Amino acid sequence: MQLHDVWFVLIAVLWIGYFFLEGFDFGIGVLTKPLARDTAERRVLINTIGPVWDGNEVWLLTAGGATFAAFPDWYATLFSGFYIPLLVILVCLIVRGVAFEYRAKRDGARWQRNWEEAIFWTSLLPAFLWGVAFANIVRGVDIDAQKNYVGTLWDLLNPYALLGGLVTLALFTFHGAVFAALKTVGEIRVRARKAALQAGLATAVLALGFLTWTQVHSGNARSLVAMVIAVLALLGALAANQRGREGWAFVLSGATVVASVAMLFLALFPNVMPSTLNDGWSLTVSNAASSPYTLKLMTVVAAVFTPLVLLYQGWTYWVFRKRIGVQHIPGHHPAAPLDQV
Repeated sequence: MQLHDVWFVLIAVLWIGYFFLEGFDFGIGVLTKPLARDTAERRVLINTIGPVWDGNEVWLLTAGGATFAAFPDWYATLFSGFYIPLLVILVCLIVRGVAFEYRAKRDGARWQRNWEEAIFWTSLLPAFLWGVAFANIVRGVDIDAQKNYVGTLWDLLNPYALLGGLVTLALFTFHGAVFAALKTVGEIRVRARKAALQAGLATAVLALGFLTWTQVHSGNARSLVAMVIAVLALLGALAANQRGREGWAFVLSGATVVASVAMLFLALFPNVMPSTLNDGWSLTVSNAASSPYTLKLMTVVAAVFTPLVLLYQGWTYWVFRKRIGVQHIPGHHPAAPLDQV
């Protein structure tokens, strides 16, 4: 295996890690509206990811930086061709971070309601748009001989990509609901399990269609194995959730995310961005890669710092591992519905 193949695998691992971790906190953000019944419960949900959401986004920064350094042509084509959807995602992530930090800076009901609304929408939109983006990467886009994207924004909104967006939105919501059940106590925990069942069933229908479409269009034996694992893990997560085995449900919902994203990368390899205009114009791990010296230097740096990052992030999750509920919210008292405030 050559270094450019190694870095394709490493970038795939970074994206898998990002979607595993950011997936459940996107899901928590989406659930702040349908699951929480008052301000205290919304605060409980937000507090479940409060210590970790910003650390989860480090995986995105690392994946983007690694793509820029290891596959500059892939990075240039991707970020120029997908400029508008990626800009929307970036703006959402910025506003979402501000919302988490600013929501509790004032006690006014309208102030908090507006930031909570921002958390909902800036979680929902990226959860959908990441699916659209990765579905287009696997399907292929209009790339010319100069490695430039020559399609339009509307070309990216094709049925396959839109289905991919619905799958990631449903899957992340399911993953978040399972995480909420794992991290909370009381009535909200019970409702989270019910929400996980509903989101899981929707995910099963959408994901089966999308993964089957992917396998037929671009798949191979390796991607088929990943698809089977994803389907079995999702069914196992639903069964564990119904039995109240929240730890196993979270492990298996995470395995569903991991196997689903892995399937996309396995179906993509050795391409990094296929061209729908001419197969010879596709970007591959070899023609889009940096020089061997650059890849070698990156490998040394990654070998040194990756274990440190993993240890630090694992320690963070261990420290904040306990469940929380409305009784842990300082000064909690029954709140009036938002429409009465």
